[in-house]
Amino acid sequence: MALQLRPNCEFCDKDLPPQSTEARICSYECTFCATCVERELRNVCPNCGGGFAPRPIRPVGEWRPGLSLARRPASPTRVHLSFSLDDIRAHSDRIRAIPPEKR
Repeated sequence: MALQLRPNCEFCDKDLPPQSTEARICSYECTFCATCVERELRNVCPNCGGGFAPRPIRPVGEWRPGLSLARRPASPTRVHLSFSLDDIRAHSDRIRAIPPEKR
């Protein structure tokens, strides 16, 4: 199953097209921009509590049959957080000192 490649930062709503090197994802594909991950979320996913990694870039060209952005397009559905800023900060403050691999 291919990544959804969500089109926006769930925190600030910045556009994150499939080729963006600024997109960060957690293991559930929650998607945020690098700036929000570093400054606002402090490497704590506000949804699951996990850490983040750079989102891979899906090749535009079809190097193998059926495997390309054209054949497996990015999701057009914008996703937004359902938590308040205060709740997000409290969540992050509670677990940010624990390394992601130990959460």
